[in-house]
Amino acid sequence: MRKGIAVSPGVAVGTAYCIHEIFVNPDTRKLEDSQITAELARYETARDKAAADLRALKNKVERQVGPDEAAIFGMHESILRDAAFTNKIRGWVVNQRISAPAALHQLLNEYSALFARTRDEYLRERLNDVRDVVNRISGHLSDVLQPDSTVLDGPVIVIADELLPSQAVALGDVNVMGIVTQRGSQTSHAAIIARSRGIPAVSGVTNVLRQVQTGDLVVVDGSQGQIVLRPDAETRAAYLKLEREFFDLKDQLAENRDQPAVTSDGVALRLLANINNVADAKAAVAMGASGVGLYRTEYLYLTHPNVPDEEEQLVNYRQVIAASPQQLVTIRTLDIGGDKTVPYLGHSHQEANPFMGWRSIRLSFEHPEFFLTQLRAVLRASADAKPGHIRLMCPMITTLEEMRRVRTMVRRARRELEEEGKTFGDVPLGLMLEVPAAAVAIDVILEVVDFVSIGSNDLVQYLMAADRDNPKVNHLCQPLSPPVLRVLNSVIQSCLRADRPVTLCGEMAGAPSAFVLLLGMGLRNFSMSPAFVPSIKDLASHLSVDRAERILHRALQMKTVAHIKRFVHNEVADIAPSLALLDTA
Repeated sequence: MRKGIAVSPGVAVGTAYCIHEIFVNPDTRKLEDSQITAELARYETARDKAAADLRALKNKVERQVGPDEAAIFGMHESILRDAAFTNKIRGWVVNQRISAPAALHQLLNEYSALFARTRDEYLRERLNDVRDVVNRISGHLSDVLQPDSTVLDGPVIVIADELLPSQAVALGDVNVMGIVTQRGSQTSHAAIIARSRGIPAVSGVTNVLRQVQTGDLVVVDGSQGQIVLRPDAETRAAYLKLEREFFDLKDQLAENRDQPAVTSDGVALRLLANINNVADAKAAVAMGASGVGLYRTEYLYLTHPNVPDEEEQLVNYRQVIAASPQQLVTIRTLDIGGDKTVPYLGHSHQEANPFMGWRSIRLSFEHPEFFLTQLRAVLRASADAKPGHIRLMCPMITTLEEMRRVRTMVRRARRELEEEGKTFGDVPLGLMLEVPAAAVAIDVILEVVDFVSIGSNDLVQYLMAADRDNPKVNHLCQPLSPPVLRVLNSVIQSCLRADRPVTLCGEMAGAPSAFVLLLGMGLRNFSMSPAFVPSIKDLASHLSVDRAERILHRALQMKTVAHIKRFVHNEVADIAPSLALLDTA
């Protein structure tokens, strides 16, 4: 048994599917003499396709962003065409009779060992460029080399160092029943993806890829934050029973999809969904959400083969709106940076402190034409929507001046569209509150915004000065800690006094314990992973606002996280006993 971080509740038993074996397939089978020439030709074809990708990407980034940002792709093509790089691959295919993917895997291992010995930070960063090139070639080779289909016959537990958005998309229709990662936290990509699909997941299990192989039997307990590798028959049977109970509970809760979200004393709530794509929007409908409280547009950029232009974004936004509950969507502008990077926006070099650096709205301001393209696409997509149904939200707003600057940009986008004779809608403009400075000055900022969405994921880590993805300090990122609860209560009260709609769209919204406290604070709009909507709707139906306020009052008097968590968890178990199984807050 291995312990990690509980990031998505539930229990799953299935076959391990190691992510590094999917994307760089280190096939150990030796080629026959008759296969070597064909394998070399296959590599050359994949290399040429990768080079064509890089040239097209370089040209597109030059047009949309600028020549400096596009230069990284020219460097990647130079690596791709480097004689030493190519000769090593060809030599290993011919002399060792290994496949091209295996040769690329071997090359990456060799370069990793070489770069690890240097103290030059610039040279060490070049390893990321080599890795990008290898992955690009491997992507074209994978069109021919498919993973062993026998592994996919039953439920799969994905084992990865870190699950990136592009990797999640590449999994396609694989029957993923659980996710385990070596790195990450409750708000990492893997956690967000797992919760949006209702998949049990555990992060922060160090060195698990060294201890498990594709095909091994694995148990994931996302509620307790632990995994069991190669369980014996008795242990397997026990967890299969828990797995059935988990799925029975999900099926039972899903039956409330058509019921209104209302407390036991008749107070109406809005339970919205956080989504990444059209599939998530459809899941939000299936789970009974009343709208989309957060559409993360960065996933369009992260999974796009190059740079989505205005027309491509317009098509995507229209599809998301059409697929969403009541066609009610809050669209967040690009939130790149921190743990989500794209090379064409200057993130080829790692910052010393990326979460507090050049990211989100700061990056959008740095590239105004690029930002303007997204604003235009959102305004155009809202043309046929009901007034107020499509809202525009900007991430990581820190000051009043930044919000005013956004409004200026929106006005410019509207003027351009008017001059071009293109139809567009009038969208309410709000901020995602995740910076403590904005929380402190919320009374001032409320003068220039139409609504507020609290991004508790980042707000918690900034408030606690602790990187949520750093295993040394992520124990400090506790959403139920006294300082976090006090700040949230203060912000919500300020919004209510100013008569500004306020929503919480961090992962707290879908955690039963946190939901009880937020309801007690006066919050009535909650946005969460679609899979959590039924459980929170059920919890609300058993909970009165008066009791939530009494629970909050007692919790705010407590001095430690442990005390608060124990107290509120016991209250949830008393209100709705079955839902305590889903509580990871």
